[in-house]
Amino acid sequence: MIFQLNDKLIFPDPYLGEEDGLLAVGGDYSTERLLLAYSNGIFPWSAFRNEQKLWFCPLKRFVIFPNEIHVSHSMRSLIRKQQYDVTINKDFDGVIRGCGEGRSEHPGAWLGDEIIEAYTRLHSEGWAASVEVWDRNNLVGGLYGVLMGNCFIGESMFSRVPNASKLALITLAHWMNANGGTLIDCQFETPHLKSMGGRYISYEEYMEYLNPLEDYIETEDEI
Repeated sequence: MIFQLNDKLIFPDPYLGEEDGLLAVGGDYSTERLLLAYSNGIFPWSAFRNEQKLWFCPLKRFVIFPNEIHVSHSMRSLIRKQQYDVTINKDFDGVIRGCGEGRSEHPGAWLGDEIIEAYTRLHSEGWAASVEVWDRNNLVGGLYGVLMGNCFIGESMFSRVPNASKLALITLAHWMNANGGTLIDCQFETPHLKSMGGRYISYEEYMEYLNPLEDYIETEDEI
């Protein structure tokens, strides 16, 4: 079933969603709704800029445990060269806009002004973070996501030079290891993320790491 959201800050039970994880449409990107969604393992995603807001909650979760991050030989060599500098939360705006590069010219674009404003607001309130990769003073890659408890829920990444996003992810995993982080949520499987240690866990196990802030609330409107 796919549920229609309204102005009420509620989401349906994730177990009622579609096989691909699609759970609901509509609603808004207010801070309150986003935090309620993420605390229950739900995240927004839209393939097209003018499409309705789509909310997903896959029952098979593709994640990376920070202590399981796979660093290939080529990445180890890149790190040893110290060719790039990596920072955390130095340029969130640059990262989120970098993640939207090139997408505005394509029908698959979704990282528009509304998304950027919503996640910038989350960042200003301490709920979102970025990792930046620099070549001297030039931002050449990075990633951003939402912080929920000891988990990092990855939203998007970009590279302007080869392997910059990989370097950002490796740095994030090492930082989480050193600071009590337990889980990186990748949202969807990709060959890139699988090669770096991504694997599936159940929604039940995922929620044990996430420590939800709210109970699930079902809606009555179905489309």
